[in-house]
Amino acid sequence: MRSRSDLAAGRRFVVKIGSALLTNDGRGLNLDGITGWVAQMAALRQRGIELVLVSSGAVAEGMSRLGLARRPKALHELQAAAAVGQMGLVQAYESRFKQYGLHTAQVLLTHDDLSNRMRYLNSRSTLRTLLGLGVVPVVNENDTVVTDEIKFGDNDTLAALVANLIEADLLIILTDQAGMYDKDPRHHGDATLLHQVQASDPRLESMAGGSGGALGRGGMLTKVRAARTAARSGAATVVVSGREPAVLERIVAGELLGTFFIPDAEPMLARKRWLAGHLQVRGQLTLDAGAAQVVRESGKSLLPVGVRAISGEFMRGEMVSCVDETGREIARGLVNYDADEARRLMGQPSSRIEEILGYLDEPELIHRDNLILTS
Repeated sequence: MRSRSDLAAGRRFVVKIGSALLTNDGRGLNLDGITGWVAQMAALRQRGIELVLVSSGAVAEGMSRLGLARRPKALHELQAAAAVGQMGLVQAYESRFKQYGLHTAQVLLTHDDLSNRMRYLNSRSTLRTLLGLGVVPVVNENDTVVTDEIKFGDNDTLAALVANLIEADLLIILTDQAGMYDKDPRHHGDATLLHQVQASDPRLESMAGGSGGALGRGGMLTKVRAARTAARSGAATVVVSGREPAVLERIVAGELLGTFFIPDAEPMLARKRWLAGHLQVRGQLTLDAGAAQVVRESGKSLLPVGVRAISGEFMRGEMVSCVDETGREIARGLVNYDADEARRLMGQPSSRIEEILGYLDEPELIHRDNLILTS
């Protein structure tokens, strides 16, 4: 297994900066902080490390500019605040990176960009091209057009998916906390900072507890889940205080800062990585005991004969969840037939597909190359 020092010595990083840091806890952009973080990122770039910056703060900065005391609840108000705040955020980064001779590029993403195979590949190609040109992409959610709520869930999740997207070695989440503790330090004086953990450790979620503050959308729980998502593609994650002096450079130097989440496995194939980070599940297939065992233990394709029930409406090529008879998810994959056709085929041998549908496209409902285990 790769060590902490090996992972910190990687050549491609994603750096995520949270809202509380970026906006002085809601008082407007923390320009001094941004100046310091940019200086550190510029130093890493000079060492040949490729960087993608995932920046929170657009909504919070928009609230400050518009004089809003509380985060709006109405979607159109959130979108307006994001549109106003994005201007200040981009200007702040552009002007400071320019001092080091570095170009930046704004990249706004939505759910669909990372859940549609073609748009996923286009996003990946764009980011890789920018990195190849020595540009520092500044990524945020495209809040002004999102209609499925104004969130991926949070920018921790977005950062983890970007780490999957570009095959990053390390995800660094800068927050206003020292790292992750074994219990909530706000309520327990004996809480201990966890310096290194396995991203897959099932105890982490119960340790992480509740949500973030009024400005941010995530708490330590979202960071644990983000670390787990990043680990699926072999990326390690550091959750650390952004207020630590020279924090980025010290992490690269191997200093024991924050909480380091170690991935269990080596990087997956690119297509499997995409499936692992795919968010929008369109339907659910319930597998019988035999099919569940074959998929889970042998990694084989899912055939129609092993499906007992189907829910949801989906088209060919969309993501579906595969659950066992107890309802536990065991896998996700891209389905070869739409929902109506799949319902006609479930429980039937593959030899009858052409007889039932009038044509044969694929003998499997989900081919093993398009299937990834989730438990």
